Amino acid sequence: MTKIDLNAASPDEIDAVEDLKGHGHEIVRYRGERGGFTSVEQLEEVPGLTGKLTEAAKARLEVRGGKP
Repeated sequence: MTKIDLNAASPDEIDAVEDLKGHGHEIVRYRGERGGFTSVEQLEEVPGLTGKLTEAAKARLEVRGGKP
């Protein structure tokens, strides 16, 4: 399984993760405003995603780069 980097993925790539379908643009906007993610768990801070991310979705994601 190829992991998706939350700091480089396009909205369409993010939408390909079942739990994130329809949230790609919001995640990319959030990422742009804050300089990137430092952990997958930060997705909980994106409006509309609190408590919705399953372990299966988290397993498909990774964070490279991002803010220091």
